[in-house]
Amino acid sequence: QVELVESGGGLVQPGGSLRLSCEASGPTVTRKNLAWFRQQTPGKDRQFVAAVAWGNRSTLYTDSVKGRFTISRDNTDSTKNMLHLQMNSLALEDTAVYYCAADNTSWRVILPTTAKTYHVWGQGIQVTVSS
Repeated sequence: QVELVESGGGLVQPGGSLRLSCEASGPTVTRKNLAWFRQQTPGKDRQFVAAVAWGNRSTLYTDSVKGRFTISRDNTDSTKNMLHLQMNSLALEDTAVYYCAADNTSWRVILPTTAKTYHVWGQGIQVTVSS
């Protein structure tokens, strides 16, 4: 089983930057695609932000964050990965609770963008962009 613990987040002005981190641990973590989702309105579905494949083979971004956000993954060891989301040029509409997530299938070739394909979630962390 994979466990996810997020850190970072907070309050930033428009145009500013933040870096989110997620410690992903467990015996199968290196086989899993990892992703960031966000929930901009309580009760609404979580929206895909970015994903990185197992083995750092590829990354994928939703259109609204391309060129501003960068997802990265550090393979610390065989049972721990650090997932990061560097967010630059933040806008008001980036305000949300951000979640890291682990794919429910090992070695999946295609990076999934739907929340139902991710079965482990972090606790969520607030990012607020405000002047």
